[in-house]
Amino acid sequence: MANKGLFASAVAMLLPSTDTRNRAGAQAYDYAPAAKLAQLAATGTLSETFYAGAETQLADVLEAARKLDPLFVAKAAVYARTSGAMKDMPTLLTAYLTVADPDLAVRVFGRVIDNGRMLRNFVQIMRSGQVGRKSLGTRPKRLVQNWLERASMRDLMAAATGGDPSLADIVKMVHPKPADAVRKAFYGWLLDRPYDVAALPAEIAAFEAWKRDGTLPLPPVPFEWLTSFPLTTAQWCELSERMGWQALRMNLNTLARNGVLEEKRVLERVAERLADQDTLHKVRPLPYQLMMALGQVSNGVPLAVQAALEEALEFSLRAVPKVPGRVVVCPDVSGSMHSPATGYRKGATSKVTCIDVAALFAAAMLRTNRQARVLPFGTTVYPVALPPDDRLAVNTARLAALNGGGTNVSAPLALLADEKAEVDLVVIVSDNQSWVDATRYGATATMLEWQRIVKRNPQAKLVCIDIQPYGTAQATGRPEILNVGGFSDAVFDVIARFVSGETRDWVGIVEQTEV
Repeated sequence: MANKGLFASAVAMLLPSTDTRNRAGAQAYDYAPAAKLAQLAATGTLSETFYAGAETQLADVLEAARKLDPLFVAKAAVYARTSGAMKDMPTLLTAYLTVADPDLAVRVFGRVIDNGRMLRNFVQIMRSGQVGRKSLGTRPKRLVQNWLERASMRDLMAAATGGDPSLADIVKMVHPKPADAVRKAFYGWLLDRPYDVAALPAEIAAFEAWKRDGTLPLPPVPFEWLTSFPLTTAQWCELSERMGWQALRMNLNTLARNGVLEEKRVLERVAERLADQDTLHKVRPLPYQLMMALGQVSNGVPLAVQAALEEALEFSLRAVPKVPGRVVVCPDVSGSMHSPATGYRKGATSKVTCIDVAALFAAAMLRTNRQARVLPFGTTVYPVALPPDDRLAVNTARLAALNGGGTNVSAPLALLADEKAEVDLVVIVSDNQSWVDATRYGATATMLEWQRIVKRNPQAKLVCIDIQPYGTAQATGRPEILNVGGFSDAVFDVIARFVSGETRDWVGIVEQTEV
């Protein structure tokens, strides 16, 4: 009989050798700059994570960008905003382009800076000095001017909500030219300077009148303008009815703090609106977006409203693209997976953990492929049943209760290989910082076990979702392997496209983006 150890070593020699170490100190594969930037731009967050700080992520993004053609950076920025619905990352890359390639920055600016909040983010990043300058500069200043001059009055009013910097600060910096008397009056009002009262937009005129006489009807301005003033319960209730669906789900804590949800009639109406099937069909909320909303809800929000949000989340799972075949989902339940999925932010840390995200993905796969198999792992694989029809919260609790110790990414692959299982797709949902199965040299244990699987299943594909992207991988260098850095609702579509053969990886997806 052949020496198994000898020939196993020979196979390992054919696999790519590791070239770096992960944040847990074990061997791993480093991403090429294009792959690192594409992943971080599409799904990364500039926050404190379990293994790394926000400054590290920022440095990683800028280091990768400097090594790449600015055109690729521009495509990454546009994709991150238009397909990934990201905010900080695409804004950062747009700001970087104002230094690296000002002409490209002009082409990208309008695609990425598409609302007032994004405009404020852009100015904040430019002034921070992180991209190489602490002022706007001539061309970026002109871009901001053009945005202000082309924005509708509705957009300008929305942009006037928020600070650091405020819209007034930005107007003082760039001095936009008012195109008419209405806009001139608006800027005068915004900057607390003399203005033509008769030319003031009707909404703001109504707001000023209401400020003088609070018994007047609530003016049609952004509700955030009104909440800094004393409001009656009846006025708060009226505001709750005015809010669109997205604004409603984002402001539940505010409504609860102000006693709105203590009114039975209003409580029932809010819950009804959140779970309304016709509205959900129109709004098309995304699963991860709704999970984050649930994680941000305070204890003061009644259970009936939380249940309605959960109904909306269950509804959103129906829109996840179907991935056919023999699918195995492997959620990591190790200790580090109990950290916040979007990292630690002072005063704004989400209650949604990495395990919650892993459960969301597993539930989504089970809803579209009822034969999918779930293999949770930590130090080893932990058998647990996740019925396809059970609610997401129930399955999340089952996974969180496992508390699987260390991270051993290769464990579920080893089990599948030992079982000689027939698989079409294996998805590992982890923070990817595997160390229990660390090898001394050569390929990672994950690559060795995956090689055993593809020997029996030559058409099988492996997706490794790194919920908190640190720039390293446990599997790489093969066309049937896709590494996903971070998590957003775009991930579901990316995997479906990868499985169908439409595209191979994040780099290919970004390359297809029009600028």
